[in-house]
Amino acid sequence: MTGDRITSVDEIPNDSTFIFRVYDPAEETEKEAILTQLEDGPIGWLNYCQHYTHIKLDKGSGAEMRNGEIICTNHGAYFESDTGYCNFGPCEGAYLNDVKITVEDGTVYLSDDRYEFRGLGALESDGDLGSKSNYKF
Repeated sequence: MTGDRITSVDEIPNDSTFIFRVYDPAEETEKEAILTQLEDGPIGWLNYCQHYTHIKLDKGSGAEMRNGEIICTNHGAYFESDTGYCNFGPCEGAYLNDVKITVEDGTVYLSDDRYEFRGLGALESDGDLGSKSNYKF
């Protein structure tokens, strides 16, 4: 084992995301992270849009995806699921923050020294205002 177990590869949807929680000791905060399935295995990202970083990509039921891209439904930003690069939208040119994972024998482990695994599912509350607006008030 190379870190804390997150889930099995089979539990990660092919057309959406799998959400879990990590603790960031440097910032003393708990954060959400997501896994998405690529052809060669899963990859991990923090669950926050790079336009307004309090807005979640996966709001608890899987992020919207289209043609291998993760979509921020609040801002219409498209992120390449393999690189995290935003190729369309208000944060074009930005990158999602990666979360390092390791896969061994069909199991996904958190292998990122920056974070501690806290559990599966979304945070109860972390400041996502849940706005569907594309306008900043």
